[in-house]
Amino acid sequence: MPASKSMRRVRLLAIVVVLLLLGGLTAGAFWSVQTVRASFPQVTGQVKIEGLSAPVTVRRDANGIPQLYADTAEDLFRAQGFVHAQDRFWEMDVRRHLTAGRLSEMFGEEQVETDAFLRTLGWRDVAQREYDELLDEDTKTYLRAYAEGVNAWLGEHDGAELSVEYAVLGLIGDYAPEPWDPVDSVAWLKAMAWDLRGNLQEEIDRSLLAGRLSTEQIDDLYPAYPFDRNRPIVADGVVSDGAYAPAGDTSGIPAGGGAGESGEGEGPGASGEAGESADGTPGTSPDADADADTGTGADAGTGDPEEGTDEGDGFTTQLAGVADILDNIPALLGPNGSGIGSNSWVISGDYTTTGEPLLANDPHLAPMLPSIWYQMGLHCTDVGPDCPFEVAGFTFSGMPGVVIGHNDSIAWGFTNLGADVSDLYLEKLSDGTYLRDGEQFPYSTRREVIEVAGGEPREITIRSTANGPIISDRSEEMRDAGVLAPVTAGAPDRGQGYAVSLRWTALEPSKTMDAVFKLNAAGDFTEFREAARDFAVPSQNLLYADTEGNIGYQAPGRIPVRGEGDGRYPAPGWDSAHDWEGWIPQDELPWEYNPERGYIVTANQAVIDPEAYPYTLTDDWSYGTRSRRVEDLIEAKIRDGGKISMGDMRSIQLDDSNEMAKILVPYLLRIDIDDPYIREAQELLEGWDYTQDADSAAAAYYNAVWRHVLRFAFGHKLPKEVRVEGQCLRVRPADDSGPLEDAHGRARLVTECGERTPDSAQPDGGDRWFEVVRILLEEPESEWWVSSGNRSTPSSRDRDELLAKAMKDARWELTSLLGKDISTWSWGRLHQLELTNQTLGTAGPGVVRTLLNRGPWSISGGQDAVNATGWNAAGGYGVTWVPSMRMVVNLADFDQSVWINLSGASGHAHHTNYTDQTRLWADGEYLPWAWTDEAVEEATENTMALLP
Repeated sequence: MPASKSMRRVRLLAIVVVLLLLGGLTAGAFWSVQTVRASFPQVTGQVKIEGLSAPVTVRRDANGIPQLYADTAEDLFRAQGFVHAQDRFWEMDVRRHLTAGRLSEMFGEEQVETDAFLRTLGWRDVAQREYDELLDEDTKTYLRAYAEGVNAWLGEHDGAELSVEYAVLGLIGDYAPEPWDPVDSVAWLKAMAWDLRGNLQEEIDRSLLAGRLSTEQIDDLYPAYPFDRNRPIVADGVVSDGAYAPAGDTSGIPAGGGAGESGEGEGPGASGEAGESADGTPGTSPDADADADTGTGADAGTGDPEEGTDEGDGFTTQLAGVADILDNIPALLGPNGSGIGSNSWVISGDYTTTGEPLLANDPHLAPMLPSIWYQMGLHCTDVGPDCPFEVAGFTFSGMPGVVIGHNDSIAWGFTNLGADVSDLYLEKLSDGTYLRDGEQFPYSTRREVIEVAGGEPREITIRSTANGPIISDRSEEMRDAGVLAPVTAGAPDRGQGYAVSLRWTALEPSKTMDAVFKLNAAGDFTEFREAARDFAVPSQNLLYADTEGNIGYQAPGRIPVRGEGDGRYPAPGWDSAHDWEGWIPQDELPWEYNPERGYIVTANQAVIDPEAYPYTLTDDWSYGTRSRRVEDLIEAKIRDGGKISMGDMRSIQLDDSNEMAKILVPYLLRIDIDDPYIREAQELLEGWDYTQDADSAAAAYYNAVWRHVLRFAFGHKLPKEVRVEGQCLRVRPADDSGPLEDAHGRARLVTECGERTPDSAQPDGGDRWFEVVRILLEEPESEWWVSSGNRSTPSSRDRDELLAKAMKDARWELTSLLGKDISTWSWGRLHQLELTNQTLGTAGPGVVRTLLNRGPWSISGGQDAVNATGWNAAGGYGVTWVPSMRMVVNLADFDQSVWINLSGASGHAHHTNYTDQTRLWADGEYLPWAWTDEAVEEATENTMALLP
């Protein structure tokens, strides 16, 4: 969560810890053992909580997973807040500081830049407006009760009793957490929306590529979605008379109809602070002429006002700076890019061994410790209108309710829909104003103070236009190299460069928190869709099954309708024709109910063929590799009357077949390799079944070859802004100024070093790159196969020469990493999972990292396999995202459902439940998911009573 840079306070901490250890091993051991155990939660006996109206029972199984039983909804969520705080308060506290832009209060001045960016976005302010203006009274009651439960625990604990991390901070400061506020819970949804924000990174990357590559070359790297090969989620439905009508018979939907138009009254007006004045012009502020930030008020948007930037590279500098900010924001859920998403599918009872639906889900997020998810059951002892919750599943610590799971009637899963819900706008600023439709309007400003632990407060100024906050103001490390983003003819002179503002649906208040509680209490498909219409951001694919045998799908979300432009590149902010014109009506978003094929698969593929749908959802889908594989496995099983079992559902989740290898390996095996040393490695691919088990030598070699194919064909040709940091190349200048040859006729080359972190650099090797290479394999003379050489690796002139070159370098790389003897090679030795505490475990001293972090584990799976243990081919082989949890719900008997979490219930280092599920998860195993009172009681290891 805090960024990966060193923290000054933590450096001081290292000295303190060393002094403690030098004071005597006994003292050090006493400090570590006593401090770590001091925060372990009470799980038996009785605890009194102010505000409860009646006793609440908390039952925990051997894995520490709690099931809560209460007489009222308020008591249920009050108890949920208490239990979340018991196990995960450090995580909760860091999250709320992050969403509010207050990390510097905990971790010092190294976090000021991150805080400034998050203050610019204003997540906490938007959450406050949601709470004050939009959320239902019941929702606010539940949020207040949850906060009271958190504070009841917090009021009885401090320092080391909170967690070992607070003990660490206490060695060098006096930080103490403040009470939990209901809005702290709402703000976490903004962080979720940010990490699943759609194609913002692609929009930036395409612009950065434009200075070194032509439009045609960029199009090569972003091919069209293969609708002819990879089926979208829904098909054959149409929008008619203001509503989407799915194909098939929908007569069995319960009375009440589908989701109606959202009643929020929120339009697509200006976001941020700009607003609109009564006469329709963009709003202004008394501080409109104030400098942005502490002296960085240049109307280029960033940088020293005296220095400015060179005309022609100004926008690149701005955009590269924004990309740098995005790259360094704490990875709440992981890198946003190809492969980030989820799998979910549901099978009708007509095709299952149980006779009722089976539903699977596994969201793909960053590995972190503790896991983003917390398993829990919430049970009203007498379910009725006053206490409608009987639900279990995966929760977020810090937020009431269940996010993914099932109640006594329905089950649901989420995958990222990937809708394009954010746009960057180029802004022409001048003398405290911005250009819009030929006129100059004062930009709006607001000032905020960032408190800094161990330092002086920092005051920042946040600027906004009618399009949104100017996010390019937040970069303090503007890059010098430049490429020009495409602009239309007639664009204003760049001068010192354009600023960059952000329009994003999550910056406008919504009722997503209402949707969580409605979803938890929904009893049929109609109520499910009614809940979905409030699920504004992040836009998700919602999958459904119920105990009556029905399956369904709904695409919810606040998705903009654009004027001009398609969202692929930053839009001209000076032209209101590129404004958003409204939202896709909720009634017209795609859905399905009991499709004839008998199953629904969502794995971030296209939702619907654009030729059959009047609105643009996005052009930047995942390319359907995982969804196609899941469908193939389902259809292979049910062909000729077969049935899908619970075991089959689990096997599909764990499928690690490399679908790109099936295309590429035949080409690799046709290459005539003379060198017996390289030939020995090539032979690993002969007879390989394309699975990526952790002990597979063939998978190790293939993935190394794939990495080098991408590096030679594409990586060396991309601009430094998207390449791995520190990777330096001698290349032709990106600009077209000056001669291309020196006085001696030699090519004029410059040294350029990459600037992206290994987890977010390109080419990342995901299924967009699968599609790129799939197409180019049929074009053996394409310019992309031409690569430069060096003393050890010659240049290539066509496809086969480049493939041979990649096989050679892969052999030598794995020799270096795994040894000369290929019989000892394995994919798991390369593809390893490290679980890292996202705060002190990332930047703390070694003794603290050892205390908090775990791993490595050798992992099966791979990039865009169904078992999507992702890795970035530009940066290395380590695991960068994972199925963060797995669940399979059995609608015939909920007690036969299974689930598994990445880590464990506890956020306390060295607690039994800290990582007790990780080995099971890595081995593809699951835990039983008790549901009924009898099953829960049988599984119970510890019982605690919360008393008024």
